[in-house]
Amino acid sequence: MPYIPFTDEQKVMANSVDLEYFLRSRGEKLEKVGREYKLIYTDGSGRHDSITMSGSTWFDHKNQTGGGAIKFMQYFYGMSFTDAVQNLLGYTVSPLARSVPEITPEPKKEFNLPPKNKTMNRVYAYLIKQRYITPEVVSFFAKEGKIYEDSEYHNAVFVGYDESGVPKQAHKRSTNSFGKTFRITVEGSDTDYSFAHYGTSGRLYVFEAPIDMLSYITLHPENWQEHSYIAMNGVYESAVLKALDLHDNIEHIVICTDNDEGGIDAYDRLNDLLRERGYTNVTRIYPTNKDFNEDLKARNGQPALIAVPHERKGIYHNNVNAINYYPCRPDKLTSQLRAAYKNGQYRYLAEYALAGSAYFMRVKDESKAHSSLKAKLRKEYRAYKDKARLEVKCRDLSSKLKEVLSDLKQPARTYEQSIATAKRLYELADCAVKVQTQEELDNQPSEEISENEDQDEEAELSPLPSLS
Repeated sequence: MPYIPFTDEQKVMANSVDLEYFLRSRGEKLEKVGREYKLIYTDGSGRHDSITMSGSTWFDHKNQTGGGAIKFMQYFYGMSFTDAVQNLLGYTVSPLARSVPEITPEPKKEFNLPPKNKTMNRVYAYLIKQRYITPEVVSFFAKEGKIYEDSEYHNAVFVGYDESGVPKQAHKRSTNSFGKTFRITVEGSDTDYSFAHYGTSGRLYVFEAPIDMLSYITLHPENWQEHSYIAMNGVYESAVLKALDLHDNIEHIVICTDNDEGGIDAYDRLNDLLRERGYTNVTRIYPTNKDFNEDLKARNGQPALIAVPHERKGIYHNNVNAINYYPCRPDKLTSQLRAAYKNGQYRYLAEYALAGSAYFMRVKDESKAHSSLKAKLRKEYRAYKDKARLEVKCRDLSSKLKEVLSDLKQPARTYEQSIATAKRLYELADCAVKVQTQEELDNQPSEEISENEDQDEEAELSPLPSLS
């Protein structure tokens, strides 16, 4: 398709399209969940409902990626940037020409708790005998009406209440000891609320699922009722944010997501979201195995699923660790960057860029600055944001290199301009490592995984001028 020079205004308009209305006009099925809409679709691997959207923004909870309307068209339909913008502008600018049918919004599903069974025998047996949760913990939540057994299928139902004690959300889980596991959020649920317990202390523990939460309490029973606990039922962060709004005594947030790729991404995403909102006292507790119920099973002498290292994050950290330091030669930097890029030598490109960044920071010890920048790359890397295809990352790298090469043409710099150059070179190094990482992921067998370096700590180095 020929290049189409969209104006900045057209790009903004395309990226601001209301996805719920637009997707309904394309015949897609959506369900309202709280304040958001959930996209329902089926492909060769089955039925999916992990993508939620609100206005022009969306997020895929399964793959931990999201963005605006343009990125959605590229991600979900596989469109090019040009095709995505054209499709969205066709709807936004001239809807009459396309004869978009009038869409009647689906009525909001009324939330109703599944009918209760007369007993909880199956749920008690499942949670206590199969999941090894202590009877006292199960009974506590059962007496509060937060756990019960449904009458039709004998599922375990975990209920979330609002601040007035009204049920607003429920999550069902099968109690079968065989066959495929069944888990679903009840239709009409308000995901601003979830299965939780609120104590008087200032500590809130956050889990992916109710059973993880109950397992942790079983493993750490000392005065547990004093603390607060919440299960996200996947990675619905809205329930955590609502809990913080309603309980101003909470000062310390402990994220207890799984020790696997999804759990590590969920931690990074929630941690970033909380810090953006001013919550700085956020820590992480890792289960020894895949999750806290697996730890509980292991304590009871049962086989447990082991932790799964984050492959992408591990490879990125390994590539950063492999960056060597060579003193920057400013008169050669432009030619070195060009040659490394032309030859596809992305590690060398990162080495030259990071050495250049340390040089333009104007510090006495460039070697120590270089080590600090490597630690900064490891600390700031977010795998959940790094899901683009290789060709997209290559375009980003090319664009960043052009920006750096243009910047290096400056004959003289103020201190502020020098720090800005250091920041651009740091970003170039990051882009180069991401391309190198994606190439390795694309070229290696899926069963091979890199050593998890998630607990790699930043070196204690002298303070340096900020690149932010």
